[in-house]
Amino acid sequence: MDILQAFAGSWPLFLLGILVMAVGIAVSIALHEVGHLIPAKLFGVRVTQYMIGFGRTMFSRRRGETEYGVKAIPLGGYISMIGMYPPAKDGTATADSTGLFQQLAAETRSVEEGRLQPGDEDRQFYRLPIRKRIVIMLGGPVMNLVIGVVCISIVVAGFGTARPSTTVASVSRCVQTVEAGQEAEQQCGAGDPDSPALAAGLQPGDRIVSFAGQPVGSWEEMSGLIRESGGRQVPLTVVRDDAEVRLSIEPIVTDRPVVDAAGLPVVDDSGAYETERVGFIGVGPTQELQPGSISEVPGVVGQTFGQIAGVIVKLPVRLWEVGAALFTDQERPADSPMSVVGVGRVAGELAATDQIPADAKAASLLSVLGTLNFSLFAFNLLPLLPLDGGHVVGALWEGLRRTWARVRRRPDPGPFDPARMLPLTYGVAVAFIGMTVLLIAADLFDPVRVF
Repeated sequence: MDILQAFAGSWPLFLLGILVMAVGIAVSIALHEVGHLIPAKLFGVRVTQYMIGFGRTMFSRRRGETEYGVKAIPLGGYISMIGMYPPAKDGTATADSTGLFQQLAAETRSVEEGRLQPGDEDRQFYRLPIRKRIVIMLGGPVMNLVIGVVCISIVVAGFGTARPSTTVASVSRCVQTVEAGQEAEQQCGAGDPDSPALAAGLQPGDRIVSFAGQPVGSWEEMSGLIRESGGRQVPLTVVRDDAEVRLSIEPIVTDRPVVDAAGLPVVDDSGAYETERVGFIGVGPTQELQPGSISEVPGVVGQTFGQIAGVIVKLPVRLWEVGAALFTDQERPADSPMSVVGVGRVAGELAATDQIPADAKAASLLSVLGTLNFSLFAFNLLPLLPLDGGHVVGALWEGLRRTWARVRRRPDPGPFDPARMLPLTYGVAVAFIGMTVLLIAADLFDPVRVF
């Protein structure tokens, strides 16, 4: 009922947004697995399955020695390569140990041995050189990185990023004094003077073309002129209904927060807002897509990875906040982690809203998909089994052990054995399943809202 009420007049667009994002996620997962599949086949490893999803197989078709298919639960994918688990050091694969995890390891090796066919002796994953195993395991995350860079490049150079323009979006009714450590109130008080913009006759939709006798082409230029013109009556020219209108305005000198290059308020060591006495007129700019250049992409990508790293580092705390918001009256943070359900809902809201134009909707959807692929890249590189990063670290550890053994003239310690790490693997898998269930529940019953 909540969704129907929110998008009663635009539910087809809401569903279209979800569908577009679902297709984008499915393609991203499929290409991630292609990133593993291609080098595995190039290096001669026999790949028995290429699957999108988990659980029951819905559709599959065999091509050569590989079965390609789709499974019922679309929350990931995998390729199955022979030789992921090497045989025990004594060459046996029997499950005669009384320990639970020892039995699981032995049974895993037994299943792996049962998949071998004549001629597979040198086609097993663990028998590849370490560098080739690392290439195979990094192929998936690198594919997500490439997808993310392509999406962000299209957004930055094709659509552009949202930046303040010289078109007026809002006109303040009054000027309020902002003291350090405080934010302005939303309502005007009896002692608050009218804003200079209101007194001058500025209206939402006006495009300011000159200020104080100087042409302006950007919000940054105009903002600088406003701050420098405090206390002086200056001419102002705007375009309104395709006609130039000349006005006169006197910016008031008042305390305003100091902002950094990104437009964010600057705070001092005590956490209070820094202010300065500057000219102020009381207008808010519209946000317009302004195409950039490819040279800006690395900066945008770096900024995105910085945000993702912050989420991963604080993931336990962020999950606790999500759980607290789900089961108590606490408000869910707007930047909290989301599941694919939440990402789909955000895509639906973006597609259904009438607050932004169609090109901005497309740019936003591409940006969300690009950020999601960057997240998959970073997440899969975590040094934990069964993630790709865990296999990479295992291969590097094997190389280090073998090198150290050669230096000391000791026997070869053998390949890295993921079967010995099954307790950690199962623990990580259970934690990921729990995280997924929590985030899906939160996205269904306490979703993050974009508008």
